[in-house]
Amino acid sequence: MQQVFAPWRIEWVERDENDVEIEDCVFCELPNRGEDREFLVVARNDHAVVMLNNYPYNPGHVMVIPNQHTADYRELTDEALLGHAKLKQRTFDALETAIGPDGFNVGLNIGEGSGGSIDHLHTHIVPRWQGDTNFMPVLSDTKVIVEALEDTYERIHGAFAEQKGATVPDEDEAVRF
Repeated sequence: MQQVFAPWRIEWVERDENDVEIEDCVFCELPNRGEDREFLVVARNDHAVVMLNNYPYNPGHVMVIPNQHTADYRELTDEALLGHAKLKQRTFDALETAIGPDGFNVGLNIGEGSGGSIDHLHTHIVPRWQGDTNFMPVLSDTKVIVEALEDTYERIHGAFAEQKGATVPDEDEAVRF
């Protein structure tokens, strides 16, 4: 029998599907709703946002998402490309401060065959630790996430807030650069 305790997911299970209507693109709409904490937006600059992944591979799994709606990396404007890259740099610093990983897996899903489920470019940053592959995923094809998303949000939001040049408009809003 495979059991994984994930009490923070009860809100998702019990949600009214009409609570969060998405008309077009989730990555275009959610960061602009003014409810950063609710939608797990931890940081932003003029050209990109950092959101926690709702289905993390590891604690601290985030996505850096350009504001420009495109599925093709090559279509980003120079400003969007630079803003996206700069926010990725700040994300590495924040994750190191917040949770101290030994390294990162970083990647993009581009094209239909890539496995990506959202047609808006985004970079996954997944913190990794030496030896974090243990018997659970190897023997039982199960991954245990050891921290609730709300707790991860607090830690990463706080680490972004400590960075030089950061502005924290409100504790429920993303840190701005």
